[in-house]
Amino acid sequence: MIKKSIQKVCRKFALKNKKALKWYIKIFGIRNDEYAEILRQQNHFYSMGEGCLINLDVCITDPEYVRLGNNVCLSSCTLLGHDASIAILNKAYNTQLDSVGKIDIKDNVFIGLGAIILPGVTIGPNAIIAAGAVVTKDVLEGDIVGGVPARPIGRMDDLVNRLEKETRELPWADLILQREGSYDPLIEPELKRQRIAHFYPQE
Repeated sequence: MIKKSIQKVCRKFALKNKKALKWYIKIFGIRNDEYAEILRQQNHFYSMGEGCLINLDVCITDPEYVRLGNNVCLSSCTLLGHDASIAILNKAYNTQLDSVGKIDIKDNVFIGLGAIILPGVTIGPNAIIAAGAVVTKDVLEGDIVGGVPARPIGRMDDLVNRLEKETRELPWADLILQREGSYDPLIEPELKRQRIAHFYPQE
């Protein structure tokens, strides 16, 4: 009880102070939904919708040029708002260049592990960026893109239909239907037990 009270006070202070936020995270830890909400309250981005998930190790070079819609998940990815080679080019060619762009991520977008989004890109809505993809141009609504450079590899509607069918056939399908959201701490232990028993049956 005392720990929760201390954590609540520290959290309130951390929301107002970016240096304190780093210490808060080191001491108490934080979930990706909590981290996203803190960034939203701090007006970290140009704008940000509700219900987002942001991993702590996401790299965003220019958050002021980034707009996030609702229900956006940034896995351990990189959002680049500018081309850093400009500094070298300006000096080498005795010129003054600029290469900066917005990153506009619409509603219901998932960006996978290791993906890189380059400046000037608009994504979605209802899109998935596969792990390791390098996105150099706009992603259309409903597209799943992957590769370097990223290109369409599927459609969200098809993915949802396939996963619905596969989920119904799982031995633990009843637990999936019972849980609240994508993660339910009350159901998770039994879900893990059933998955392990299925993946590694006793011989």
